[in-house]
This record gives sequence, C-alpha cells and structure tokens, in this order.
Amino acid sequence: MTKGNINVSVENIFPLIKKFLYSDHEIFLRELISNATDATLKLKHLTNIGETKVEYGHPKIEIKIDKEGKKLHIIDQGLGMTAEEVEKYINQIAFSGAEEFLDKYKDSAKDSGIIGHFGLGFYSAFMVAKKVEIITKSYKDAPAAHWTCDGSPEFSLETADKTDRGTEIILHIADDSTEFLEDSRIRELLLKYNKFMPIPIKFGTKEINDPEFTPKTITDKDGKETKEEHKKITVDDIINNPNPAWTKQPADLEDKDYKDFYHELYPMQFEEPLFNIHLNVDYPFNLTGILYFPKMGQDMNIQKDKIQLYQNQVYVTDNVEGIVPEFLTMLRGVIDSPDIPLNVSRSYLQADGAVKKISSYITRKVADKLKSLFNNNREEFEAKWNDIKIVIEYGMLSEDKFFEKSDDFALYPTVDGKYYTYEELFNKIKANQTDKDGKLIILYTSDKEAQHSYIEAAKSKNYEVLLLDSPIVSHLIQKLESTKENISFARVDGDHIDNLIKKEENTISKLDEAQQKTLEDLLKEIIPSEKFMVQLEAMDSAANPFIITQPEFMRRMKEMQATGGGGINMFGSMPEMYNLIVNTNSDLVSEILATKAKKKQERLITQSLDLARLSQGLLKGEELTNFIKRSYEMIK
Repeated sequence: MTKGNINVSVENIFPLIKKFLYSDHEIFLRELISNATDATLKLKHLTNIGETKVEYGHPKIEIKIDKEGKKLHIIDQGLGMTAEEVEKYINQIAFSGAEEFLDKYKDSAKDSGIIGHFGLGFYSAFMVAKKVEIITKSYKDAPAAHWTCDGSPEFSLETADKTDRGTEIILHIADDSTEFLEDSRIRELLLKYNKFMPIPIKFGTKEINDPEFTPKTITDKDGKETKEEHKKITVDDIINNPNPAWTKQPADLEDKDYKDFYHELYPMQFEEPLFNIHLNVDYPFNLTGILYFPKMGQDMNIQKDKIQLYQNQVYVTDNVEGIVPEFLTMLRGVIDSPDIPLNVSRSYLQADGAVKKISSYITRKVADKLKSLFNNNREEFEAKWNDIKIVIEYGMLSEDKFFEKSDDFALYPTVDGKYYTYEELFNKIKANQTDKDGKLIILYTSDKEAQHSYIEAAKSKNYEVLLLDSPIVSHLIQKLESTKENISFARVDGDHIDNLIKKEENTISKLDEAQQKTLEDLLKEIIPSEKFMVQLEAMDSAANPFIITQPEFMRRMKEMQATGGGGINMFGSMPEMYNLIVNTNSDLVSEILATKAKKKQERLITQSLDLARLSQGLLKGEELTNFIKRSYEMIK
C-alpha cells in the first residue's frame, strides 16, 4: 500500500472547492458521469481502431445508492486505470493548476466556471463527500487499484481484488449533503443533466410486461372468459436516451420523429410545434441540434429559456444567451457543441470568437429555413404567420443580417386577410398610395375593430390597410422607414385620410373665412383645450363631421417608450393629446353654425365630440354615462 500527499502546494484545497462552488454542488454527479462516459467512449475508439483486442460489448454506467452505508456508487465499464495512471491523473494533473486557480479565481470563482479549467471535475465529488474511494481495473493487463482520500491532501493507494474492467467511484456522503442519498433527488439530477448521454445509465430496476409472453383467454366451467394477467419481468431501469434525434441525420428522421422528440424534451407541453430546424455543421466549428418554433402569440417573455445547451450530450444550461441570438431565445429545442465548455461563463461567451460564429450560423440557418418553408408551401406559412411573427419581427429589429434576409419571407398582412412580402406590397400600392411629394404612404391599423371607421375611410379610396398588431410594431416600422427608400408608415387614425395621403387636389370649403373664425371660436369655448387641438379641414361632405386623431409621431414615440427603447424618456410621461378635426363641409357643422340657440349649439357640439371620442374608445366613466343619458333624451 502506498501513502502520500497530493501534489498541491496549498494546505487544503478541498474546503475551497466546496466553498467556491457550493451553490452548484449538484453538478458533481454530472462531472463524474461525464468522466465515466469519456472512459467508455475512449475504450470504444481504441477497439474500433484495433489498438486493443478487448471486447467492448454493451457497456453501461450504473448509479447505486447505499442509504444505510451513506454511500453513492458510480460504476462504469470503460478504460479503467492502472495504479500508475491513478497516481498521474488523480494525484498530479488534477491539481497542477491549483495554485493558479487560487490566485486567479479566489474572488470570482463561481462566475468563471472553474471546474474543468484545471481538471477539477473529479474533485467536485468533495463538495458532497467526506471521503472518496476509486476502485479501478485497466483494460491493460495490470492489477486493479484502490485509491482513498478523506478530503485532505493525504491519500492511500493499494491493489484491489476487482476483476472486471472499469472504474467504481464510491462517495461517502457528508452529513450536510444527505439529500444525495435519496432516490428521487438522484433521479432528478440524472434526468436534468444526463437524459441524453451517449452511454446507457442504469439507476435501479423496473418491472415491465414480458414481451415474449402472450396472455391466454381462459374459459371456466360456466363458460365465463377471463384473460391471464400479463407476466412481468424485471429489467434495468435505463433513465437516458443514448441516441436522441439531434445526433441523427435529418434524412433518417421523419416528421413524427421530430414531434416525438419535442415531447420527450417537454413532456408537459401538449401543443405540437409549428415546425423545426435541424442544425448540423462540422466546420469551422462543431454544432448539432434541433430548434422548434412553438406557437408564440403576442408574449415576448414567457417563452424564453426553453432551449437546452449540451456538450457532447451532457446538459450544460438552458440560459443560452450569447450562443443563440437573443430573438431566437423564444424558441425551444437543443443545441449541442463540443466547442463550448461544460462550465459556461458570461465573460467567456462574450470574448470567445467561436461562440460568435455559432450565433451567426444559427441566425443564417434559421433565415434559410424560413425562406424554404415560405417558398415550398406559402399557404401553410401564411396560416402560421400570427404564431411566429413575433420572433421574425424581433429578429428584423435586432439582427441586421436577419433583416437583410427577411425580405424573402417576412409578411405584411392586410385587414382583409391578404399577405404580401415587402416587394409585393410596394408594387401593389405604389400607384395609388404615393403622395404629392412622391413618398409612398403605407397605411396600417393596430386594432381593426377599434379603428374600423378609419379603415373604412381608407378603403373607400381603394387604399390597402395593413394589420400590424404586435407589441413591437412601432419599433419595426421605425426600422423599415430608416432602411427602405422614401416610405412612411401611417396608422389610419393618425389623421383624416386626405391628410394621411395628400394628393394635388384640394377640397374647397363651404365656409368662408369669417364663418370659419366664428366656428373656431365657438368650438374653443366648449371643447377642452388641454385634451384636444381643434383643426378645421375641408373634406368630402359625406365624411364624419368630427374626427379624433392622435399624431403619428407622438403616439409612436409613446408606444416605443412603453416597450423599451426608441425615443426620449419625455414622451412616456407626456399627457395624451389628440387632434379634433372638424369637417367644414359637413351638413351638421353648417347646422351648428346656423343654430341661434346657444344651448342647442352646445349640445350638438358636445354630442358630436362624444361620438368622435366613442369611435376612438376614449369615452369612459361618468362622461360615457352622461353621453348615453343625453342620447336617450335627444331621441325622445
């Protein structure tokens, strides 16, 4: 038996490991199973290339709990180690960077993901164990070795009587970590971190119906038929799927396979995904994965952190910010890359060139897939537009490369249920919706029910009105206006229709200047100036007498402020101001002007104003009650 000190110049690094990584102490199991997996896959490689003649067989990793003995066992059938290799890999290499670790990470170890930086993965066991044993037998013809360490720099190393190849790690669980002796806790961790590991992981046994047993139907003496109970057999409980869908070639998978895998990832998600994107690249970095578009709706936040990041089928995190472009964090699925370390830190991601390339690749791949879906089945793509538009619009805003590609598939729906690409829309409306200054005016509504009368006014002139109702639409149209040439977006209730798209011809007012001045003074007496800015306009006599609008610029700035960014803070706190457009060619306006009775004049103006407010949803509370009461009195 050999005794000695681990090659480390600090007095005792184990309490430091436990202290620095305490909040993440559950990852010890992930680290130890990852080591076991590596040992198994390395053996597979050696047998494949003929480096060794040993039988690879069908190895598995087994996790066993000895609750009474307060021990947790991790057993593999991989390469194993000789005593010399234990001395080298456990006692020397694992701690070669210990001093550097202490100097560099003592203030920020937790954020920097120190496990793995200096081969400390195995020693994460001491976060939960007061003593660790390794019993290992190499695939080479050498005696088995038994290494023991109680969390101090001292260790013992002796021969063992183990006869089968592989390594068993025994953790003597510390008194403050007894949660890791509970079946439910270990199963939870295995399903979280190791659900898709490439080597089968056994955790106990389970009973299943014997596939070779066919229950017979037995008829008793009274002719009553009963069926035999199904014969049960006990089998290993393999808790992982070693061959998940993302590790296969797209050509080997059908639509059902993708959907089945989606429900394997999200067992509580009952809705089907809309479509998926299979990622597969091996240059200039390695990356595989499957991204799913779920039904989005209008919520931009609830969906986030649903993409799972793996490294060689080992779960790392579901916080993929920095690896996946932000606008795609609302998707679901899996990304697996050996080029990303198991312990991802924000500072690492921000600085790493490979990660930036991965993000760009994913953006391009998603854009290409959307274009392909649009080209191959436009009708189906249009049907799904409302469920995916929030992601696409967010991408157009946040990623310039995605914005450039979006012209091929981004859709602009109209209130009549038609869908146009930008080029199609431009060609459709340029003749009719170009104003006298040569600018193309794109009309839109954010609520076709609330803005119905304004939409009808636009349609009466054969104008197309888009339905743009996502929460970020104000930001998006600002981006489009700054990127596309000589266009402007105008919401249909931003002004009366002749002002939104000004043509050469001017409508002549029925009222002369003196009458207009009298009308203006009369309106200012009755209409609250702190809420409405009165403007007289000569319009078609059939147009509404009073129209309330909100200036496009002011409303848009307030909306952008409300959804973050865009504009100056002052807009968010400014009171709501509206324009009251009075049609001087309306018969009702002429009647108001001709009426000599002051009370009737006041009642007609107040009623007309309230009707205009009602059409904008601005009439509420006591004012609405008074309007209803007044309306009943007028029809008596």
